[in-house]
Amino acid sequence: MSDAGAPIPVSTPILTTVPRTPEGRVASPCINICRMHAPTGLCEGCARTITEIAGWGQAGDAERIRILALLPERRSLLKTHGVLP
Repeated sequence: MSDAGAPIPVSTPILTTVPRTPEGRVASPCINICRMHAPTGLCEGCARTITEIAGWGQAGDAERIRILALLPERRSLLKTHGVLP
């Protein structure tokens, strides 16, 4: 599911705060703490699912931004499970 070449609306507010790679792609949220939390199915480091992690390289920027938008709520969930401080 790639949207390579598909225009992303400049008015999308999150685009102004999304970290980019040197190539201009939306950067991975990986922080090299790669351990899956079984009760939630989320990575304890980046809060992505294993499917999202595995598909990140092939995902287009719109999909990457969609995933990044989910992470704050997921980090809160990991905090309630005592995984994050």
